[in-house]
Amino acid sequence: MIAGMLAAAAAGNAVTKADFRAALPDVRLGLLNAQFDLAETDVPVVVIIAGDDRVGANGLVNRLNEWLDSRYLDTEVFTGDTDADRARPSAWRLWRALPPRGRMALWVGGLMRVVRATVAGEVTEADMQRWATHLRRTQRMWLADGALVLKFFVHTPADVQKKRLKKARKKGADAWRYDERDWTLAGDLDDAIPMIERALRETSVPGAPWTIIEGTDERYRDLSVAQSILAAVTARLAAPSGTQPGVPDAPYVDPDQAASVLAHVDLDRSVDKATYRRRLSAAQGELHRLADEARRRDVATILAFEGWDAGGKGGAIRRITQALEAGDYRVHAVAAPTAQERAHHYLWRFWRDVPRDGRIAIYDRTWYGRVLVERVEGFAAPAEWQRAYDEILDFEEQLTEHGAVLAKFWLHISADEQLARFRAREDTAYKRHKITEEDYRNREKWDDYVTAVDQMVVRTSTATAPWHIISGNDKRNARLEVLDAVVEGLTRALA
Repeated sequence: MIAGMLAAAAAGNAVTKADFRAALPDVRLGLLNAQFDLAETDVPVVVIIAGDDRVGANGLVNRLNEWLDSRYLDTEVFTGDTDADRARPSAWRLWRALPPRGRMALWVGGLMRVVRATVAGEVTEADMQRWATHLRRTQRMWLADGALVLKFFVHTPADVQKKRLKKARKKGADAWRYDERDWTLAGDLDDAIPMIERALRETSVPGAPWTIIEGTDERYRDLSVAQSILAAVTARLAAPSGTQPGVPDAPYVDPDQAASVLAHVDLDRSVDKATYRRRLSAAQGELHRLADEARRRDVATILAFEGWDAGGKGGAIRRITQALEAGDYRVHAVAAPTAQERAHHYLWRFWRDVPRDGRIAIYDRTWYGRVLVERVEGFAAPAEWQRAYDEILDFEEQLTEHGAVLAKFWLHISADEQLARFRAREDTAYKRHKITEEDYRNREKWDDYVTAVDQMVVRTSTATAPWHIISGNDKRNARLEVLDAVVEGLTRALA
């Protein structure tokens, strides 16, 4: 006996052929008009189709692709993982497939694969719980950023599926639609129901619940989903700009309530040239060895650099890359987002560039721009940067849970040292391009940036993704502190 939420869906719903034909023209026209109207907005739409009836879910997806305009629709099927997928956190595929604002994406599969693996003991329930937790958090990020997320689970009772399979095998007309996966799924469905319902509950969030659709009658299935999509998109387009039903406000963060981290940095630390050369050579040699070992053991490394303008990020990064094989790393110089990047959630461009296992990604400026420059300069609304702390923590947690080494650096210098470096750059022909009027203008907000940095460090430094505050008035000292921290982190991860 099936119990719970799926049983409620198995109510024998059906649509007559006449009613289907009568409703279809308005539905199809409405969907097309909704897509055209959507293209003029800043709302991305994600439609997720899953189900315990593989053939039924595929039939629904094919029908939606028939009724919607493919020019405004991206379809992504999440079947077995590729080598590239397995070499990164599981959410990497979702973020890469996230549609830009004004566009709709149709995603198929994924949920049942996790359920089946859990039931079979290939994935622990703890792993499934972590997966569900991150999926909930990710949906909340997208919703808060303005996305519309619609999720449909096609449920067809096991006895109905078995009858179809036997009929197809006997008559042969539709036998090509089915294979051994469908017999296995139908045979195991009753035992899998509790885990399916658990997965549906734990991956539903306010504003993006699962809608369970009975799959016994194809016309009912297809028409119900199409009408639901049309109603949701139409309602969203009619809603006042900036409203996201079901999305709670970000918790208020008092800018004055932060520990004074930077005030306690000893900026007088320095290293003489002879000591620097000796220690630099030793640290780079050890880093080279560790990077080779990390490559062989498929351990990714992510180094995130923030700091004051002229704080020495570039110099520290070059001392790292000098020790690495050219094919093992990539440096991402993060600037103002492009038009394509602005059309997505701010974390999209960083998820896109997550390194595969065994490789090294170095970020010169990072995702922390949301709580630094975007906060201070007013490019992000208070609700946006205030919720970013938790969003960033979830991003980094997924990286480290996957096994990546993540180290974050703030290169700290005094205001006087920064001014001296600005003037030195102006006197050096090949460095003048680094200085702009904006650099001097930002100095006027030094105290605001100190507050933002202090709060950033307190809110986002964790055991697995610590912040290293680097004393940077002396460049030699700064470079050695960074190298030592990278070596220490890799040594601990590879022990």
